[in-house]
Amino acid sequence: MFNKPLQTRRAFLRSAVQTGTAFSLFHAIPASALGRGGHVAPSNRIVLGCIGMGGQGSSNMRAFLGQPDTQIVAVCDVDKSHLATAKADVEKHYSGTCSAYTDFRELCARKDIDAVSMATPDHWHAVTAITALKSGKDVYGEKPLSHCLAEGRSIVETQKRYARVWQTGSWQRSQAHFRQACELVRNGRIGKVVRVEVGLPTGSPSGPVQFKDPPPELDYEFWLGPSRYAPYCDLRTHWNWRWQLDFGGGQLMDWIGHHADIANWGMGWDSTGPVEIQGRGRYPEQGIWNAATEYRFTAKYDGGVEMVVGNATGSLRGGTRWIGQSGSWIWVDRGGIDASTKSLLSQAVGPDEVQFYRSPGHQREFLDCVRSRHLTLCPAETAHRAASIGHLGQIAMLLGRKIRFNPQTEDILEDASASSMLSTPMRSPWRI
Repeated sequence: MFNKPLQTRRAFLRSAVQTGTAFSLFHAIPASALGRGGHVAPSNRIVLGCIGMGGQGSSNMRAFLGQPDTQIVAVCDVDKSHLATAKADVEKHYSGTCSAYTDFRELCARKDIDAVSMATPDHWHAVTAITALKSGKDVYGEKPLSHCLAEGRSIVETQKRYARVWQTGSWQRSQAHFRQACELVRNGRIGKVVRVEVGLPTGSPSGPVQFKDPPPELDYEFWLGPSRYAPYCDLRTHWNWRWQLDFGGGQLMDWIGHHADIANWGMGWDSTGPVEIQGRGRYPEQGIWNAATEYRFTAKYDGGVEMVVGNATGSLRGGTRWIGQSGSWIWVDRGGIDASTKSLLSQAVGPDEVQFYRSPGHQREFLDCVRSRHLTLCPAETAHRAASIGHLGQIAMLLGRKIRFNPQTEDILEDASASSMLSTPMRSPWRI
């Protein structure tokens, strides 16, 4: 592992000198492999494996390929076409070999891998993450943290128990204008916040589908994994899994780890949650895409502040907006930052005020923390609290009634049906 002593390689080189093979050894190995010419020596590189090589997983892999102190040695996917493409990309980048696996457990079992980048469908997050953490790997894992609230708590507790570094792919925390907005809110530039608005994308239903045999390159049974069985069709897997509640949570859960995460950052809610949640959603009655296409719920926090979450329409603007008692506000989205009083945006945050860490980039910050063993910008607990907002909102909308929640114990109060929805049954043999 990365934090082990480097005696093995040094002993090897010492032996090479003693046996008279050092000259030929150093001329046979490229300078990049020896850490010369500005390259990082293998003994000081973070060895990485990548699990889930679809669109987001491949994007993350390319970001890690650009880090000079990181070496990707293995990729994993249940789709052999995705796997072959990822393997070829890695081997082209390094002009060397990269191992390919269809079972993530084989990759996690490798003792030479320090960390993994994971980008699986949501229903696989907990099983894959907990396996990696228990095998001693640090993890860069995609948002939302989990497919249900109970699985999220299991990931958090496992990460703590095994003292591993975790970074969630809520990369907006690494962007300067999101950090600026949160610092201004935390330092009282709009006064006491009374309302937070989180606007997310709108979903869509699917039309008729034709069930058929899965393509030969896809291990569909493994893809289904812990989720209940569903017949294959072209609109079931890959990018489209997110619109099906058995595998994802629609646009709500696809984005809750971004804009609600920023809302929490600005409010200082990274270790707490709401006490009441109620709302309504429109769920398709036909087709296999059954996640809400329209949705809105209100999460009330201890102290009375309300967070409104919904698909951005009408007065609910996409992104995150904090509103103060006087009506003043600050808004931020990927497109920029705005405020009711423009001069707020030019105000500097003083040295005695709340200031957040200036990230060098989300993947880079994860690697720095692998070395330092410091908390990342978005550790598992933080990601869990953001995802929990969506999980609770989903439960309230599906049941069509208000639910009350204890954010300390993470129990839904006096509602057995709602409580049963905090976890999701897993198909044998998968367990966490």
